[in-house]
Amino acid sequence: GESRDDERISAEEMDERRRQNIAYEYLCHLEEAKQWMEACVEEELPPTTELEEGLRNGVYLGKLAKFFAPKMVSEKKIYDRDQARYKHTGLHFRHTDNTVQWLRAMESVGLPKIFYPETTDVYDRKNMPKVVYCIHALSLYLFKLGIAPQIQDLLGKVDFTEEEISNMRSELEKYGIQMPTFSKIGGILANELSVDEAALHAAVFAINEAVDKGEAAVTMGALKNPNAMLRNTGEELAQDYQVTLSRAKASKEDQASGRVRNSDSLPVVVRSTQESLKKTQVAVRQVNQAISAHDEAALLAGLRVPALGMLGVQETNSHWYLEHLTSYCEVKARVKLEAIVAINAAIRHGVAAETVEELMNPEAQLPIVYQTAANLYQTELFSLQIQGQAGLGHEELCVAVEMLSAVAVLNEVLDTKDPQAVTEQLTDSPLGPEISIIRAVSLLLGAVQLPLTQCHYTCCLNSTPGIIAIAEINEALSSGDPEQTLSALLLPTAKLQGVNPATAKHYHDVLQNTKLLICKVLDLADINREVAEGDSQTTLQALQSPLAGLRGVLSECADSYQTQLAQRQDLNTTTGNLSVWVKHRIKDSYDYYYNLESREGTWEEPEDFTHNSTQLRREEIQSVVGGVTAEYNREQLWLANETLVTQLQARIRGYLVRRAHAQRLDYLLQQEPHVVRLQASWKGYKQRKVYKDRLNVLQSNVGTVVKLQSFVKMWRAKRKYSQRLQYFRDHVTGAQDPPLSVVRKFVHLLEQSSLDLVEEQEVTRLREEVVTKIRSNQQMEKDLNLMDIKIGLLVKNRITLQDVVSHSKKLKKKSKEELAAGDRQGIKGLSKGKRKKLEAYQHLFYLLQTNPSYLAKLIFQMPQNKSTKFMDTVIFTLYNYASNQREEYLLLKLFKTALEEEIKSKVDQIQDIVTGNPTVIKMVVSFNRGARGHNTLRQLLAPVVKEIIEDKGLGINTNPVDVYKAWVNQLETNTGEASKLPYEVTPDQAMSHKEVRAKLESSSQALRTATDKVLHSIVSSLDNIPYGMRYIAKVLKHSLHEKFPDATEDELLKIVGNLLYYRYMNPAIVAPDGFDIIDMSAGGQLHSDQRRNLGSVAKMLQHAAANKLFEGENAHMTSMNNYISQTYQKFRVFFQAACDVPEPEEKFNVDEYSDMVTLSKPVIYISIDEIINTHSVSPGYGCIPNAPRFLYSENYAVLLKLHYNPSPSTSLSVSLSLRTKKLIVDVIRIQPGDTLPETLETPASALQECEHAKVVALRAVQDAQTPEGLKSTQAVLEDRQLPLEQKKRKILRNLRTLEQAGLVTASNKYQDLINDIAKDIRYQRRYRQRRRAELVKLQQALSALNSKTAFYQDQTNYYDTYIKTCLDNLNRKKVEEKGSKKWKHQSLKYTAARLHEKGVILEIEGLQTNQFKNVMFDISPSEEVGDFEVKAKFMGVEMEKVQLHFQDLLQLQYEGVAVMKMFDKAKVNVNLLVFLLNKKFYGK
Repeated sequence: GESRDDERISAEEMDERRRQNIAYEYLCHLEEAKQWMEACVEEELPPTTELEEGLRNGVYLGKLAKFFAPKMVSEKKIYDRDQARYKHTGLHFRHTDNTVQWLRAMESVGLPKIFYPETTDVYDRKNMPKVVYCIHALSLYLFKLGIAPQIQDLLGKVDFTEEEISNMRSELEKYGIQMPTFSKIGGILANELSVDEAALHAAVFAINEAVDKGEAAVTMGALKNPNAMLRNTGEELAQDYQVTLSRAKASKEDQASGRVRNSDSLPVVVRSTQESLKKTQVAVRQVNQAISAHDEAALLAGLRVPALGMLGVQETNSHWYLEHLTSYCEVKARVKLEAIVAINAAIRHGVAAETVEELMNPEAQLPIVYQTAANLYQTELFSLQIQGQAGLGHEELCVAVEMLSAVAVLNEVLDTKDPQAVTEQLTDSPLGPEISIIRAVSLLLGAVQLPLTQCHYTCCLNSTPGIIAIAEINEALSSGDPEQTLSALLLPTAKLQGVNPATAKHYHDVLQNTKLLICKVLDLADINREVAEGDSQTTLQALQSPLAGLRGVLSECADSYQTQLAQRQDLNTTTGNLSVWVKHRIKDSYDYYYNLESREGTWEEPEDFTHNSTQLRREEIQSVVGGVTAEYNREQLWLANETLVTQLQARIRGYLVRRAHAQRLDYLLQQEPHVVRLQASWKGYKQRKVYKDRLNVLQSNVGTVVKLQSFVKMWRAKRKYSQRLQYFRDHVTGAQDPPLSVVRKFVHLLEQSSLDLVEEQEVTRLREEVVTKIRSNQQMEKDLNLMDIKIGLLVKNRITLQDVVSHSKKLKKKSKEELAAGDRQGIKGLSKGKRKKLEAYQHLFYLLQTNPSYLAKLIFQMPQNKSTKFMDTVIFTLYNYASNQREEYLLLKLFKTALEEEIKSKVDQIQDIVTGNPTVIKMVVSFNRGARGHNTLRQLLAPVVKEIIEDKGLGINTNPVDVYKAWVNQLETNTGEASKLPYEVTPDQAMSHKEVRAKLESSSQALRTATDKVLHSIVSSLDNIPYGMRYIAKVLKHSLHEKFPDATEDELLKIVGNLLYYRYMNPAIVAPDGFDIIDMSAGGQLHSDQRRNLGSVAKMLQHAAANKLFEGENAHMTSMNNYISQTYQKFRVFFQAACDVPEPEEKFNVDEYSDMVTLSKPVIYISIDEIINTHSVSPGYGCIPNAPRFLYSENYAVLLKLHYNPSPSTSLSVSLSLRTKKLIVDVIRIQPGDTLPETLETPASALQECEHAKVVALRAVQDAQTPEGLKSTQAVLEDRQLPLEQKKRKILRNLRTLEQAGLVTASNKYQDLINDIAKDIRYQRRYRQRRRAELVKLQQALSALNSKTAFYQDQTNYYDTYIKTCLDNLNRKKVEEKGSKKWKHQSLKYTAARLHEKGVILEIEGLQTNQFKNVMFDISPSEEVGDFEVKAKFMGVEMEKVQLHFQDLLQLQYEGVAVMKMFDKAKVNVNLLVFLLNKKFYGK
């Protein structure tokens, strides 16, 4: 229960604070409005807390309106501008005129009406926050127009007392409204203003700022702003504009600040203003007449009158102007007529409130109407309506309302008894001089009269001189000067006799006292009247009047005064007499009679006088006021002493609580043993319950607990690792000279663990398998291609089936031979004498790998017809097809060097790189599109290509002739009749048919859609493009830019696009089955429509990549040129991003230490034939010296380890440095020391020797398990077995040797070696990371290669099935032939002359044609199918014999060789020989 109470109290406090904050913010906004208005009107306003009350009379609002709209509101139109009437008698209904003037002024300057308050919001104080909100909006609007200063933000900068804030909060709660959002004024103002208005205001504001800067050029720029709507501005007048505008603005600022102006210029200004108004009225009248006469020319002339200030009036729009203005006038007249009808209806209805409401309707366009005079309007207008019978027209209503409003104003001004106000009103009154005199007389008499009649006019006119004398006497009494009073009494018009100047002071005192007593009588009547009306505030004002003479009146007791006085008045009403006359005793001697209805007084007793006893007397009022005030004072006294009362009550309650506490404590002390026992039982129960609950929670969340523990452990491990890594970076990686103490902490990273050995073995094995698979797949691909040719020839009846079967058997034996080749010894089987040659080749191939200049020069000089064989036999084999990062890095350096050399030496024009087809470009594309780039192309293009292929409804055909023929065929198919259209047409004739154009448009749309899909796949897969392709593109662009510095960016990017798209991607899109982009079953192939679709997309992308538009023979595709340009922009961004790649050193993290710290030496897998091919290619171009020939040549792969074989001196220094570093690592791991000399000079302890011996023994066990290829050298192994002291001595000897060689220096304490060890540590870490990444990459590559091998195996199985079917058919045919006749081999015998006639033999060297008959040829088949033996006999003597293979003949025929030599003498036609053999031996 207590917690809930606390929450409720805290919520109330928060709500209280919120209301206090709202009240404070509103007070700040009031202060902002007050200061802004003071700056505008140059007059001090009431304090902030009284500002709302001060705004009710509208005087300050009227003065504000005069400030920003002086033509709309003059000083004369502000009622009670000095607030004398307001200070004397309070608010008057005419004060609403000021508010109305303010609202109209805001409307004239264009402030949106959404901000306007109602008149009652100001006068009756119904919604003062709305008024302040409107003032803020007006300030911002005027500031944007440059008329007024900007309102200040005072939130949080003004202090108010807690009492002021609380009072304001109470006032806001009385309003019962939601506080406006002052912060949103700017947004609402921008939304409400039209775009043109907002732009115009901004332009005017910019012009004002430019004028303030004083720079003519800036001012000229602001004046030329189209939004300013200024015309005919001249550049040559810029300085004049600046000077004139500066003067005008200074003059306006002087006027706004209230400085003294030259009075002589005022009449001129008035006359100028009057003339401008007169011209404007004449122009408006002219426009109205033109609209009435429907005269376009007159209307155009009227609109162009300069007095109207109309801009942009065009003669071509004159008809539109007349039409719209006529329509507007008709609508306006109709609305006005409807309003007049409503007014007449309200007058006939007889309800004054409805009549006034209809008269105030702005659509009626009537003069100002006052709600307080509703009865006057109803009575007089009803009389006029009865007289007219047909109803009042607009002109009659205007005259009548104007006169009646003037009468109402005069009657109300008469009540004020203010001579100045009456004078001002009489000056502007439209009623005529007679009414003015009558009103003046009424005022001077001091009588409060009802609306005047004609009888009143006559009486007052006859007694005017006496009335003027009385007025002079009253004015003298008001001045307080006895001499002035005496002068007034002596006036002849006063007709007073017996006036003694000696008693002037007495006259003045008596008359002044009498006037004061009469005023008290009047005030007493006002009090009774206000009490009867029931408004406590007006009653309070009457009570506080000084003339009433009441004591102890407090504003806080207003409601109580009203209640008590009303009760006393009601009591008198029930018992008293209701009469219109009240008698007052003056000075206990004179009776003064006052009429309550006419509010007039007299000293003589009226006829039929009866005293009204219901009126409260002054004594009764004073009694009530005194009693209420005394009660209020007592209440305040209690409130003032509330603290003392509270303290007294607190002390009494404290005593009672302490007594009850003492009694309770005595009771508890008596019951303490029982309480302890109960508490112990209860605590035990609670503890057991908590334990069981906790145990249940843990048992039900075992999995969650384990996860949390694992997360915590992981976080701790990660934090420890991060700290260790940061320490490593700060002291090893980032430090220039890391101290020995830091290096000692990380030297254990140089040790090779068992995991390192396993990973290294696995990487080596995978490299060998990947390279072997690549070579095997290449060979299988070649064999399958040859098998394709042979089966194709078989289908064409060119060779026998046995030839195909023979090749198939050879294909099956390939894998077995490759496996068997692995058992041979290769280079390792050479004799001891040739071991040096092996080392020479290791050095040779290491230099070729690491120094790209040799092979780059070879590539540059290589003819293109030998480049393919050169790539396959030398380059890719030498770099192991870039199976690891090192070899990929070296291969890219080779490509870069060769490309730069070719561009530098061969390229004369930038397009030569495209048309010349450089060898290095072909090598790069072939390499990245081969085994390494296959997966990339597949990921890049497979989904979108597959989607295009599988889309059965996609038919892209942009050839108009083909489309035309298809359309004609479709017509004939549908109709069953031959078409009359010609079948063979030109493209232009085909395009003349709308059906063809429609189909081409449909195909073009489908082509754009398909092209967008492929383009999106390419552009969004930038990261999937191989790094090698992107890097070569970068090198290509950079090299061309250096060679051709004047080439544009577009020209360079087109060359890059030729490489990346046309050479790399385009072939894979055109023939996805040939590049293994999509999976095809054995024997499957793409449909012609599918190939056409892909070819069309590829052609479109090709044109887009080169930004080549369609023209010439492709003129029918010109509609696609815009699409080509748009697509090129996307390609352009893609090519730029593709060239943005890091250098290989950064990408692969390779440096000069890479080969020094690797666990295993670089290895290549190369066959003996490829080594021989390298020699056969290189010496011819002078790049590599001749090497010894091998004794034999075999086409199987050998494993060749590479190493660098430097000069003996360099080799000794490097080897000594490496061995010394290894010894230092062993020493500093065991023995501490801040520097290396200190560590080496400090003797090792027995404990350190023992620890070192354990490390040596553990390393020996590990070395025994290390594979042969990964073991260290014998010298290193011997150094490791040395004791610690011997190692230190050997280190010192080696250091002296290295110092003599200039590799180290003792002056820096051998810091160079420590830095080298730190570099080895860094590289060892990077090497492990690269090895793991390479392991994953090799596994992925091997998986892809296995998939490709499986595909080739499926092809082989498919061919085997086909061949088996053919064999079955052949065997069945042979059985049938053997059943019919005996099968036997037969030979053919022809003379050379006969073969010459058949065209088989063309000529025989050394023999004439007539001697051919003496030469006999015998052609006989051998046992092997497809082999023939040809014998030549001359004059019966056998001369020569040759073996002829039919398969070789077919190969020659396939290669296009038409003539071959036989016996080195006879020239034979190959095609006719094949035909002869087919015909005679195969029956074809």
